[in-house]
Amino acid sequence: MIHAEHLRHVYKSSSGDKVALDDVSFTIKAGEFVAIIGTNGSGKSTLAKHFNALLLPTDGKIFVNGLDTAQEENLWHVREKVGMVFQNPDSEIVAAIVEDDVAFGLENLGIAPDKIRERVDLALDAVNMTDYKKFAPSKLSGGQKQRIAIAGVIAMQTKIIVLDEPTAMLDPQGRREVLELVKRLHAQGKTIIYITHFMEEAANAQRVFVMESGRIIRDGTPREIFTDVKEMKRLGLDVPVAVEIAERLRRKGFKLPQKILTPEELADALKNL
Repeated sequence: MIHAEHLRHVYKSSSGDKVALDDVSFTIKAGEFVAIIGTNGSGKSTLAKHFNALLLPTDGKIFVNGLDTAQEENLWHVREKVGMVFQNPDSEIVAAIVEDDVAFGLENLGIAPDKIRERVDLALDAVNMTDYKKFAPSKLSGGQKQRIAIAGVIAMQTKIIVLDEPTAMLDPQGRREVLELVKRLHAQGKTIIYITHFMEEAANAQRVFVMESGRIIRDGTPREIFTDVKEMKRLGLDVPVAVEIAERLRRKGFKLPQKILTPEELADALKNL
């Protein structure tokens, strides 16, 4: 579980202070799949870095399974529980061989070699990359590299996985591969926090946070958030394609249900006209 109380973060510089998070409070329960969306500069990535204490609050508190991230003695335990995956897989890969890269975090934890081998094999199997364990990462596609980065987190056996725009630099096939993997991990009981600019991806979550100017201004289900098209447009955000098509058809006079979210729901509604 992650719990934030009046979280605030200020970046200080010679040109002046910048408030990146401003009075943010929420609770994410164990096993939830939460998507975080917002325009550039809304505070998404700053918030993500607080989940495993890469950043510490300027004011307020954030707790991971009851541990205050600002307490130095909790740092190791927090990072054992929360794994991070970033948007550029090339910046996350440190080894010349796939299996060595997945093992890197475990080696830093001082895990016994036989346990490392076991965990690496299980992690590669989980991301369907066992056949590539002897490959050089440079020979892999973007989607495959990102799956390797996620395998490194899986091998650490963290209960919470935070993904900060993990598909931003991938082609459509790579995005599908990563999203399907994330959905499988959630189905296995992992807590997923997923930051994205792709609204179709966010629609797969159980819950969506919408951020603006360092605040969480909306918190609801994907259906509640995305079918309020007027509000999403006001915020400068897109909506899933099925929602956009349904809204345009309604404006043309087609009598479609108001809460269409997915392509399947749109297809069914059109069949019933």
